[in-house]
Amino acid sequence: MSAAPFPYKLVATDLDGTLLRGDDTVSERTREALVAATAAGAAHIVVTGRAVPWTRHILDDLGYRGIAVCGQGAQVYDAGAHRLLTSVTLDRKLAALALEKIEAEVGPLALAASRDGVDGEVLFGPGYQVHEGLPAIYLEDTADVWTEPLNKLYIQHPELDEDTLVEVARQTVGNLVGIVMAGPGIVEILPLGLSKATGLSLAARRLGVKAAETIAFGDMPNDIPLFGWAAHGVAMANAHAELKAVADEVTTSNEQDGIAVVLERLLGAA
Repeated sequence: MSAAPFPYKLVATDLDGTLLRGDDTVSERTREALVAATAAGAAHIVVTGRAVPWTRHILDDLGYRGIAVCGQGAQVYDAGAHRLLTSVTLDRKLAALALEKIEAEVGPLALAASRDGVDGEVLFGPGYQVHEGLPAIYLEDTADVWTEPLNKLYIQHPELDEDTLVEVARQTVGNLVGIVMAGPGIVEILPLGLSKATGLSLAARRLGVKAAETIAFGDMPNDIPLFGWAAHGVAMANAHAELKAVADEVTTSNEQDGIAVVLERLLGAA
C-alpha cells in the first residue's frame, strides 16, 4: 500500500520564537524539513510581524525567494524580486487619536513606528526599548514619526506589562485601530481589521492555495488569526498561553526544532 501524500499545500511559519532560534538563526534540521516539505509539493510562506526591512536579511540568508507576509499582514513581499506586492498603511490621524486616548487612560507611553516601504525605517522615541540587533533610528522629537506613511506604531508603558497594556488599549480604542501583542514587550497599533490572516490570504491566493490546505506555526497572540484561517495551527512549546489555547497541537520549542518535528512526522506518513 502506498503512503499518503503530504497533506498540506502551504506551510506558513512565523519567524521570531518559531522558525528562528534565540540567536536569529534557523537550524539545519528545520531547513532540511522545509526543503523536504517543498519537494513534496508544499509552498513555504514566512508570516511575520516584522516589517520588510527587519525581515529581508533573514530571508536572504535562508535563500528564500518566494512570497513573505510581513508587517503583521500589512505587506506582501516578493523576496526574490525584493519588491512589495501589496502594502497597507495606518491612518496617521486615527493612530494619533488612538494614542491620545490610550495615554489618557494609562499615562505617557514610549513610542516607535515602522515607516512604509521596502526600505522604511523604524523610528523610536525617548524611553522606547528596541530589541537588540534590530536597526532603528532614534528620534528626540516623536512628532517626526507622523511625517511619512506608516505601517504600524509600537507602544510601551514604563510600568504596565504587555498583556495589561493590550487589554487596556483594546478596551479604549479597539473600535478605531487593531491592537496586538507580537512578542515580549511588543505591543502594536495597526489598521483596524488587519492581521497575519488577511496578509496570508492574499499571498495564498496568488499561489492558488486555500486555507483548508494550510498548516501554520506560531508562538504569540498575533498568530491567533493565522490559526483561525489555516486548517491546522501548531503552537510552539514556548508559545503564549492564549495561542496554545486555540492551537490544534503544541510541538517542541523553537530551540528544539519544533517545526521540523511536525513536518518530519507528516513527511514520514507521506
